[in-house]
Parts: sequence; structure tokens; C-alpha cells
Amino acid sequence: MRFDLGLTALVLLTGGAAHARDATVPAPTAAPVERPTSAPTKVVGHLYMQSNTVANAIVHFARRADGTLAEVERVATGGAGSGVFKPVSGQASAPNAFEGAGSVILTSGNTLLFATNGGDNSVSSFRVAAGGRLTLLDHKSTGEAVTGKSGTAKSLAYSPANHTLFVLHAFGPNHIRAFSESAGKLTLRTTGYSVNTATKTDRIPTQLVLSPDQKFLLVDILFDFRPAANADGSAKLVVANAPDKDGLVVFPIDSRGTLRQPIFNDAGGAGPFFIGFLKGRPGTFLNGYAVSDGVAISHIDAKGRVTSTAPVQINTAAGKPSELCWLAITADGKRVYATNFGYGSVTSFALDGDTLRILKDPANDPIPGDGTFRAVNGVVSSGPSDSWLSPDDAFLYQIFGNASTMVGYRVGKDGSLAEVSRNPIAYNSPQGLAGF
Repeated sequence: MRFDLGLTALVLLTGGAAHARDATVPAPTAAPVERPTSAPTKVVGHLYMQSNTVANAIVHFARRADGTLAEVERVATGGAGSGVFKPVSGQASAPNAFEGAGSVILTSGNTLLFATNGGDNSVSSFRVAAGGRLTLLDHKSTGEAVTGKSGTAKSLAYSPANHTLFVLHAFGPNHIRAFSESAGKLTLRTTGYSVNTATKTDRIPTQLVLSPDQKFLLVDILFDFRPAANADGSAKLVVANAPDKDGLVVFPIDSRGTLRQPIFNDAGGAGPFFIGFLKGRPGTFLNGYAVSDGVAISHIDAKGRVTSTAPVQINTAAGKPSELCWLAITADGKRVYATNFGYGSVTSFALDGDTLRILKDPANDPIPGDGTFRAVNGVVSSGPSDSWLSPDDAFLYQIFGNASTMVGYRVGKDGSLAEVSRNPIAYNSPQGLAGF
């Protein structure tokens, strides 16, 4: 979340005071996945990431039993990524272009995959074969015009109850558009939805998430206004939910997948970024905060009203904000791994009921970038973004865009992360992880 804007100073307002090095996408590989005979190298699953290069593609990895990955294929989305350009900040080259999460998702049966194309504001759908290979089914515009160098389509949520695909944009006023889905084919609906208020007319959301009962669509808001410049040349970032407690927007959903009037909730902390619901606890979710530097436990009631605990803060000795932005939650809901964009590290938490505590901070050895990127706090960072936990909670995979690598970790019982693999990825641009 680096917001340099070519300026010399930075002001975070919380109630107080070219596609350079854009990697080209190789042609899809035709070679079949190796079929090793030894158990540690047996293929046990699949992982998908979008390159977000200008010619966007889904990168498909085979996941082995020992946690290592092997690239299988790259399948063109038919749409454009933003490349290394970062639309929200206007930086020519920086990691985490989307300032969000959920740009690549799978349906519950792992038969369909959806991906955003941030460069041209479009969405692609794919059929997922039994062996994990992808076939492009559809590519449709979100209906939002691209102004400037790139669009901002960034996050997806799919409701199987009414076959509706929701797509979020960083820039409004139509932050949310919806598609009707049938056999992977997409039909754009006419209505758009905004997360703005009467006085905050240019808000920047990060992610949209469906509640497990599919009755609500939740949207975290990072900034109340688009990043701009102060008179003295410093960057002006108006962080959401500080001081106004309205940084979490909840839309009730009717049986046809239509969104009703939004409910503006206290998100529980400043700069809310990532929402993750807990399995087996349908009204309970975790929220990660880029500026409050921690994670909180939240509850949503039958009317869409949200209450939250105080955030459990990580060690911020390296400088604030930490830009804690992504969460990976174990299937049993007892462990949480939070990605700290500003530090290039991951922190692990233990969750027991409504008690959250830090296990390892950091849980991994921080990964250095190429030295060209600094976070908001001034720390040189490798710009980690999306992460994904294997279904057995044995391995965590983390994108480090500025280091041009995805690192795989074995998850320790004490919350530590031990590196088991590295795979080269495009410089700065990659976004989104989904797998099975």
C-alpha cells in the first residue's frame, strides 16, 4: 500500500493532523504435469494466481504433497491487467496494484474459477477440469469505463444461491456491479451500487465478501477519499473508520441477488482491509486493519449490524502503519496468518473462542525485495500481498511481488513458518490466490 505519488512527505488523516519492467506472459505451456512416483512429490492439489500483466493470464500451479509447486500452464483471461502500474496511488511501478483481495476465486465445488481484469474493468470465467486445467468460458466487461491508464476491478464474490457474481472496483461511483451466471456464462445486470456516503463521495474499498448464509455482502473501506496531494506537497490519505465509524458497509441481499440499502457499520479499526469468516461460526468473522495494525473478531447479526472486539496489535517497532492487509485462516478457525505489507513479513495468531493472541511475530524470515520499494512507514519492503492456506492447513503460500517470488511455507504447531519452496512470478504485478 505504498502511496508515494512522487512526493516527499506523508500525512495520514485519521481525525487529526508507465508499466516499467512489466513482465510479458509466456505462451501457455503444453507439457503435461509430471507424474512422480515418490509420495513427497505426488500432486495433491492446485493453486491459481493471476499474473495481472497487461496481457493478463491465470498461472496454474500443481501442488505436491511436500508443499512444493510446479507451474502447469498459463491461460489467457482475454482481458488486461494493470501491469506494474498501481491505479489507486498512480505509481508507475509498485506491488499490490489492486489494494484489495479476492481477485481470483473458485466456486464451492471447484468447477468454476473467476478472475478480475483490473486493466480493462472486465471479468473472466473458466471451467476447471478434474485435473485442475482451465478452459476460458467467458470474458465480459463490468460496464464501468476505464479512465486513465487502468481500470480498478479488484475483488469478487459469488453467490450460488442465486448464481450471482459480484465485482468490486476501487473507484466509483458504481463500486459494485453484478453478473448473472449460468454454466460459466456471464450476463451483466444494469444496476450499480456505491459504498459512498452523502459527504464521502470518492471512497476506496478493498474487498467484498458474502456472509456464509448469503444474506449479506460485506465491503471493507480503506480510504474515505481518493489519495491526493496537500498544499505542502505531502500525500493526503484519509483513512476510513478513523474517526467516523462507518468503514464497513453491509448490503442485505434478496432472493434474486439484488442488493438493498447499505448499512454503514463501525469496522472496529482504522483502515479495514480484509474480512475472513470462520468455518462453523457463520456470524463471526475476522477483520484485518492496515492502519490499526492488528486483527479483531467481529459478529454480524440478523439485521446486518456488526460489533467488534478491540484489534490485537502486532509489534510495530519498525514503524507505523504496519499495513497488515491479508488474512489466511485455518479450517478449524484456531490459527490466523496475517500478511504485513509494510514489513514484508507474516504474523501468526491463535484464536480460542473470542480470544485472539499472537503466536509468532514475525512467523517467517522477512523476504527482501529489490530495494526500490518503500512502504508508507518508510521501510524497504518486498510488498507481500495475497496468501493461501492448503485445505489441510499444512502449507501457506505467499506472494512477494517486489521480490518476484511466491514462497511456500510449512506451518509449524507453534505458529512458525518454515520455507519449503520458491517459485518465480512476474515483477510487482501478480494478484490473487485460490486453490483446492
